[in-house]
Amino acid sequence: MNLFGIIGLKDIVDILLVAGLMFYIYKLMKDTGTLNIFIGFLSFIIVWFLLAKVFDMQLIGAIMDKFTDAALFVIVVLFQDQIKRFFNEVGSHQRWRFLNKFLHKAENKDKQKWVMPVVYACMSMSKSKTGALIVIQQHMSLDDYARTGDVIDATINNRLLENIFFKNSPLHDGAVIIAGEKIEAAGCILPVSHDTGLPRYLGLRHRSALGISQATDAIAVVVSEETGNISYAYRGEMHLKLSSTELEHSLSALIQA
Repeated sequence: MNLFGIIGLKDIVDILLVAGLMFYIYKLMKDTGTLNIFIGFLSFIIVWFLLAKVFDMQLIGAIMDKFTDAALFVIVVLFQDQIKRFFNEVGSHQRWRFLNKFLHKAENKDKQKWVMPVVYACMSMSKSKTGALIVIQQHMSLDDYARTGDVIDATINNRLLENIFFKNSPLHDGAVIIAGEKIEAAGCILPVSHDTGLPRYLGLRHRSALGISQATDAIAVVVSEETGNISYAYRGEMHLKLSSTELEHSLSALIQA
């Protein structure tokens, strides 16, 4: 039997697209800490298919059919943030790397100018154990989060960042959002991660940093108020206890990515 007589080029492309989509969904669920929910839902679909379609169990199949009728609604409710992130990333020019690197080399060089002010501010606040949370926008918009705070719209400056996070400042407890080479807003409210893998000694700032990194492609830099340690979160991963040099290299590398 000629296998290629049954499976054509269109079928191969179809299979590859589905495999790629499933891998991307798996990676997205893993990054956002919802992998167990996704696996549970997928397991339900497999069990339903086996019982109703393969073994032809009509009663249990009919009951499970009622659940699957509402599957789309359940998926939207459970994964609304992940669905939003998925479409944001698909529409992001980051996905077109071959054009992005060619067209935005100059833009990336300009972005490097404000890396050092952020690093200097974090160094100073680390020494004084001043808590800080700085979120750096990448390709996905952070306008929804910026609207929860106060508009700043100022040039990035290490002294301004230090004043915003000064302990007596009314904006001290919120997050600063940097976008478009400017400090866009301060005192912003971020989503909090409920990832149980985080060390218990990490507080709300670290969990908020991880939360925004799971919901978007932003870089979230944290200075601990208790220890003065500098950390950052990106793509759902927390990198703890960085030196100023490590922070500089990490920010420069992620901005160029």
